Amino acid sequence: MKSINTLFLVLLFSSCSNKIISTKSGLQYRIIENGSGIKAKAGDEVFIYETTSYRNGTVLYSNYNSTSPVKVLIGGNQATEAVDEGLRGMQVGEIRELIAPHYLVKRKGYPSNVSPDSTLVIKIKLDKIARK
Repeated sequence: MKSINTLFLVLLFSSCSNKIISTKSGLQYRIIENGSGIKAKAGDEVFIYETTSYRNGTVLYSNYNSTSPVKVLIGGNQATEAVDEGLRGMQVGEIRELIAPHYLVKRKGYPSNVSPDSTLVIKIKLDKIARK
């Protein structure tokens, strides 16, 4: 019985890998919690919760405590390159942590609390996919 419980725990925790995946652009991410269903792709409108912070944990922006997720059109230049790339392939309920180099989080204007050359950590939860 003990070995069955151990096997169950191994399977449970291995379903969410802490493995960091690196993309060609330099974005790195890890899946914190798996989702289910279809995978988000370019052209999908998605609804997300996100928290953006410096690597030291200082939060710059978060809507995690909001009742309204943010709507983003993947590939529609509505989010930073890091968020746009990080959303691709996500499933509803999935949570990813992105480690985004400064060149993937460029914005036209920076809030006074965001340094334009900082690597940012972005935690995203995909709440809904609206496929057209």
